[in-house]
Amino acid sequence: MIDITPDPVFVRLFGFPVYWYGICYAVGLAAVYWVLIREARFRGLDENLIGNGMIVVAVAALVGGRLYHVIDQWALYQANPITAILPLTVQSDGSYAFAGFTGLGVPGGIVTGTIAAWLYIRRHHQSFWRWADVVAPALFVMQAIGRLGNFFNQELYGPPTTLPWGIKIDAAHRVGEYTDLATYPIATTHFHPLFLYESLSGLLGFLALIWLARRWSNRLVPGDLLLIFFAWYGFTRFALEGFRSGNWTFFGIPTAQIVTLGFILFGVLLLLYRHGPGRPAATAGELLPDRSAEVTEGRPDDEDAFWTDDEATDDEAETDDDLDDDLDEADDTHDEADDAAVTDGAPAADPDRPSGDRPAPS
Repeated sequence: MIDITPDPVFVRLFGFPVYWYGICYAVGLAAVYWVLIREARFRGLDENLIGNGMIVVAVAALVGGRLYHVIDQWALYQANPITAILPLTVQSDGSYAFAGFTGLGVPGGIVTGTIAAWLYIRRHHQSFWRWADVVAPALFVMQAIGRLGNFFNQELYGPPTTLPWGIKIDAAHRVGEYTDLATYPIATTHFHPLFLYESLSGLLGFLALIWLARRWSNRLVPGDLLLIFFAWYGFTRFALEGFRSGNWTFFGIPTAQIVTLGFILFGVLLLLYRHGPGRPAATAGELLPDRSAEVTEGRPDDEDAFWTDDEATDDEAETDDDLDDDLDEADDTHDEADDAAVTDGAPAADPDRPSGDRPAPS
């Protein structure tokens, strides 16, 4: 069992708290940027669009995520609506204090972020579906890392459990029936970490999409990875939402289940359509850049290199043979001159003596 009830504040700078929740999201955004850059290069897309695009999408996702959370948890804000808009909390004396940026509903962020991404890509005259395959793995990374912030806020937990990874929740963060400390004592009651299950689902989803992108691109069409994300995330959240207490309901049905059911239907139906009557002309694999030219450009292939080396070796051997023949011919000429000199009664020339020297008189 995990008996840690962490402090949500990492550090205070000049009196302002820096929350673990925000740190998790910042780390998640950094990881998202890294994934986006790598995937854009893999697909031959303009990575220069990523910087501004992330700002546009992040702002839209924050607005949508915050709006969804406020509606979901309106009971926390109805007495002081200003705290729903500004990062403030009401203290015991009625004054306001900085509360940090917490409380986001992922389904709302996905909806508004996707709309913003579509508008941004269209504005730059790019293919939305090709960029969707770049973004989808990064969304899973954000989910895997960002959800860990819920641990520090002691939120997004399920019913009591006796499993080894059950977490403790203090009285201030209990919701629904679990506020009854006589029935659910703090010392002995632990809860399912639903945020952890969602985080692990995001990690597995990321690995699955990367594997599909590298191994099965020729069977996929542009946009398949994003549609798989919608179906995968929708199924995960739909399943986990049934274990939550105190969540936003619509006629007794958790609203998140209604929204994520829409995600599932959107992803599955569009996948079927785009692999049927609405199938694009080219597969995702056919749109990938040709990297064979990059590998061989500027250098011969192995067979050419082999024959080039042989030709160079033959040329060197012929040059050495010609040089030996010239030396042999020079030696023959020198020997003939010596023989002629001896025949005429003159001493043979000393090859080690310079031609201008004369023998010293005896």
